[in-house]
Amino acid sequence: MSPRRSEALQRIESLVCRDVGRGTRKLMEATKGDLAAAAETLAGARSVGLITGFFVPRGDVAAPETDGPVGTALLAASLAACGMKARIAVDGPCAEAVRAAVAAAGEVAVDEVTDVAATTAAWKRDGVDHAISIERAGRSIDGKPRNMRGVDVSPWTLPLDDLFLGGAWRRLAVGDGGNEIGMGKLARELIAAEVPNGAAIASVTSCDHLIVAGVSNWGAYGLMAALAVVKPEWREIIARFLTAERDLAVTKAVVAIGGVDGVTAKREPTVDGYGADVHGPLVEELRRIACE
Repeated sequence: MSPRRSEALQRIESLVCRDVGRGTRKLMEATKGDLAAAAETLAGARSVGLITGFFVPRGDVAAPETDGPVGTALLAASLAACGMKARIAVDGPCAEAVRAAVAAAGEVAVDEVTDVAATTAAWKRDGVDHAISIERAGRSIDGKPRNMRGVDVSPWTLPLDDLFLGGAWRRLAVGDGGNEIGMGKLARELIAAEVPNGAAIASVTSCDHLIVAGVSNWGAYGLMAALAVVKPEWREIIARFLTAERDLAVTKAVVAIGGVDGVTAKREPTVDGYGADVHGPLVEELRRIACE
């Protein structure tokens, strides 16, 4: 790898993999370099299956969160534009949010999962060779998916871990809290020591390459930017999807159907407590690095 390419990938990782107050710094240190490795393997993909959707049940609020569907839809749309097959799997509680995100980002197939085994079989028939999970609750040590507060969210969460693990595909994952699919690549003791409620929420579902991002949407955008660096011939295509304007438009589309910020539980175009004034400049900086 050339020094210039290596430097660009390191800059991308430093932008998206930074702790925003969840106690994830050491998780990021433990997975340093995985974003570049994920982009390298994804560059060789022909058919990609993505998984997302995190439901927020809190008090009077019961809705899908904005983190996950937004980044997943933009990543999937950019992959499709580069000539890959792309499809997104989601269960019923978050399906409308994913469809809204896809409609705003660029059309790709959406699999609303009711039978995990049937969807796994469909992915195999479609030749999926890479699976990417982005901000999706994974099984904890007791088998139940939990949110950051330690609440069991299994009533709203099908075990899409089984889909992620169900084929011979390469497995990439993005998360930001320790409780998502893919975090099982890390030692449970590390998550327990660093993240609030870590012992209870730590996901046991592992992956080949894990991106621990400050916000999971950022991880998706970092993967897009890194892919543009690894595959310069895709740079202009990916850059069309990697803009602050698109990020905000897709976020607003998810909110319009009832999506909420996963941190504030408010129905507003923010993600994890941050608005366009934070997300926009980060996306534009990633785009600038990708297009250098």
